[in-house]
Amino acid sequence: MTSNEARKPIRKAVFPVAGLGTRFLPATKAIPKEMLPIIDRPLIQYAVDEAREAGIEQLIFVTGRGKTAIVEHFDTAYELERTMADRGKNLDVLDATRLLPGNLVTVRQQVPMGLGHAIWCARAVVGNEPFAIFLPDEMMVGSPGCMKQMVDAYNEVGGNLISVLEVPQEEVSSYGVIAPGQRVSDALTEVTGLVEKPRREDAPSNLIISGRYILQPEVMRTLESQEKGAGGEIQLTDAMARMIGQQPFHAVKFDGRRFDCGSKTGFVEATLSLALERPDMAEEVRAIMTRLLAEGA
Repeated sequence: MTSNEARKPIRKAVFPVAGLGTRFLPATKAIPKEMLPIIDRPLIQYAVDEAREAGIEQLIFVTGRGKTAIVEHFDTAYELERTMADRGKNLDVLDATRLLPGNLVTVRQQVPMGLGHAIWCARAVVGNEPFAIFLPDEMMVGSPGCMKQMVDAYNEVGGNLISVLEVPQEEVSSYGVIAPGQRVSDALTEVTGLVEKPRREDAPSNLIISGRYILQPEVMRTLESQEKGAGGEIQLTDAMARMIGQQPFHAVKFDGRRFDCGSKTGFVEATLSLALERPDMAEEVRAIMTRLLAEGA
């Protein structure tokens, strides 16, 4: 890979959103989990806003059955907008849901064969360009956003990057963990290996992979021949591990907060945390929390 190829801009992002969301049943029986709201915006909207802040132009949704609501959310809702306009309502609240024509592409993952397989399904749209990956369940809150921090790091070192967060050593066995190499800066570290859910005593660090990636297109060729891994699925982590040593690979330590919205408690935590930062809600929500805590004491 030449230095020019390493600095191709990050214009595309893949969002694997084909999962069934079984941990949120029965709420997700008819509604995609990505459309469940954190206050007044669906979870997927936060990831899309993060991508657009980072300068990403084309959004690639890898979908499955029952996921049409995600696409419709970013479509023009003519009847709604016409009715709101006729009633003198402000349409600014819908600005974030509007994408330029052609900037949203969907591909289908017909069979649930893992995250690596979902990413591989987008190979024709990604083409020969580096691209970002967003796992919407991982809600990353920062200023600037996680992907903007990663794109800035990519412009410095090129190659492949993953976002990482530092966790207590006793929690490492629940995550994918990096083996760190040379430290480039306070936030940027070379990656020499990846370990999926290591035992606490075997973990090479306490830096966990946190749901945001910038990868070179060669990963698609690696995924094409990737054998099934943990859970009998094609794992993205396995494909990335095979690329280490062949291309530059770095970890970006995210300066911000992560909420695991794939879990119910993480979803509640994200809702409360963001509500407490909203001037229109914070005082009332704080009072409600204080009352509920007192009643539960």
